[in-house]
Amino acid sequence: MKFVDEAKIRVQAGNGGRGCVSFRREKFVPFGGPDGGDGGDGGSITLRALNGINTLADFRIVRTFRADNGQPGGGRDMTGRGGSDSVIDVPAGTIIRDSETGEQLGDLQTAGMELLVARGGKGGWGNQRFKSSKNRSPRNYGPGLPGESRELELELKVIADVGLLGLPNAGKSTLISVVSAARPKIADYPFTTLYPNLGVVSCGNQRSFVMADIPGLIEGAAEGAGLGIRFLKHLQRTRVLLHLVDIAPVDPAADPVRDAKSIVAELGNFSEDLLAKPRWLVINKSDLLPPDEAVAKAVSIAQALSYRGPAFLISGVSRAGTADLIEAVMRFLETAEAPAQGNLLLPVVAAPKPKKPKKSAAARKPVKKSAARKRKPVSTRAQPGNKIRRRAAAQPKRGKKRPVRSR
Repeated sequence: MKFVDEAKIRVQAGNGGRGCVSFRREKFVPFGGPDGGDGGDGGSITLRALNGINTLADFRIVRTFRADNGQPGGGRDMTGRGGSDSVIDVPAGTIIRDSETGEQLGDLQTAGMELLVARGGKGGWGNQRFKSSKNRSPRNYGPGLPGESRELELELKVIADVGLLGLPNAGKSTLISVVSAARPKIADYPFTTLYPNLGVVSCGNQRSFVMADIPGLIEGAAEGAGLGIRFLKHLQRTRVLLHLVDIAPVDPAADPVRDAKSIVAELGNFSEDLLAKPRWLVINKSDLLPPDEAVAKAVSIAQALSYRGPAFLISGVSRAGTADLIEAVMRFLETAEAPAQGNLLLPVVAAPKPKKPKKSAAARKPVKKSAARKRKPVSTRAQPGNKIRRRAAAQPKRGKKRPVRSR
């Protein structure tokens, strides 16, 4: 079945049934009164996530879904039959959006989740609901409300624990075919993988996880080069990314370090959240070089990338190092603790010391000292004789006045 991860559908809920206009006619009952019943409610449409489906290809054929309408009411206060609801099965991991407004209505991440996308119309009232003390024989009725109608956009993001990332022909399909039962297409030309592949990796003793392989990326994928970045959304639900790097590319002009940096740049262009996910370096195709030379080249690649996380040297063809990689991934998924290092031992690199902030030009300019000397503060302590001396110095000397004697 062809893999399809986007689809547009139209849903139409059922309309409510019409209310009934009826009057009771019974022998020996002269004043029967109104007895028209209500109409039935229309059926609703619900989306339900299911595990057995892994594509939206079915929605390319059938795009319109309708629910049953409610039946009209009858005499003797009989309510019309309600329309049956319609349940649409979608793959687990489907995001539902309103096509007109772009609003996200829901995200069905796990199997069994349901989302009501179109509610059925309510049935109309019969004439017995309109009776009153003033209007004893009403002939009014409700026509029933129409059901909701919507244009929906379905987007599938596969649910996997581990995602494989790398250039075309980096060995992603070979790795997932070796460690799981998945059988993707493998060939000696680029862009062999045209759609994501899922595989269940078993580690024994009821321990397993799901691995996702997406088509390879190239430089400029954010602008549409190659297959673009339309499949990167399938890695947004993963918990760890394995970045595969070809240790001995066929093209002599290829540079593994430059190509690895371009892949990281494309991740940042697509989503900052995807760039922040745990990403392990996996150097593949070690069987193409002698063991010592393969280890030396792998270490040089990791050092050129300034990589300090767990690194692995594997070979998908000979299965060398794959057991160490799978066990480390399983332990990380169980404990949420990444290993300090993989099977590729990298030299310890001291973290760079933080640089001191440079001083501004105003702060570096020396402060000039004033030429005038500061005067010493005058002591304010009261010493004996100080007040008398200050008063004597401040007031001029005057002659003594003789007292005037009265005669």
